[in-house]
Amino acid sequence: MQSLRDAAGTLHAPAKGEVRIVSLVPSITELVVDLGLARALVGRTGFCVHPRDIVRRIPKVGGTKDVDLEKLRALAPTHVIVNVDENRKESADALREFVPNVVVTHPLAPEDNLALYRLVGGIFGRDVEAGNLCARFEASLAEARGIAADFAPERVLYLIWRNPWMTISRDTYISRTLALVNWNTAPTASATRYPEVALDAALLADVDTVMLSSEPYRFTEEHVAELAAMPALAGKRVMLIDGEMTSWYGSRAIAGLRYLAALRARGPA
Repeated sequence: MQSLRDAAGTLHAPAKGEVRIVSLVPSITELVVDLGLARALVGRTGFCVHPRDIVRRIPKVGGTKDVDLEKLRALAPTHVIVNVDENRKESADALREFVPNVVVTHPLAPEDNLALYRLVGGIFGRDVEAGNLCARFEASLAEARGIAADFAPERVLYLIWRNPWMTISRDTYISRTLALVNWNTAPTASATRYPEVALDAALLADVDTVMLSSEPYRFTEEHVAELAAMPALAGKRVMLIDGEMTSWYGSRAIAGLRYLAALRARGPA
């Protein structure tokens, strides 16, 4: 049997008896449901919105960064699932005082989804379902890599925020996901994972495409027009991209890789 060790190094035992799960990670909430564990899911954040028809009936315990610990405590969870990037360490530390099992996740690349499926599936007795997800993910991964082989690398600027403009470093799940289809993110190096940038000639000189993500800032076609009119972006492609398909790990990553493969194959509009 595989080791059920999480991203914090904690070794988890397979769950026994009644299981009550609170997920503080939107993409993993969806994964929990897709593993067949919807009935065990007793709490979520307000950002956990998929699958909508199921999660709308599950109590909210605040946001990913501002968890209401008392609401969460009242749900008497046996397991709480957190993420290094999504949740505050202080929240995770506080949870350990009254939650028997805090499961820490931290996927850094698309391939890490395989271990994530097996970890969550293994803890909650859903090994078969996890194996099925692994097979589907590997098929999507092969498709994305196959498409990438037909296209030369392009440099892209992936924007996640406005006022100030913010992008992603190459040390992020999003950047590594885009790289699967030969979209290499700018800047090449960064001191922070989500740096502020100036949309000037120095940054944009080698950029082929600017991508405006749907999250966390909800860019629209108005923003596409705004950026396309900038002199520094003359002749560059500016496009919207579905942020859930690039940043959500878990089961959504299966569709995400197919989305990126199709987008890459489509080429410039």
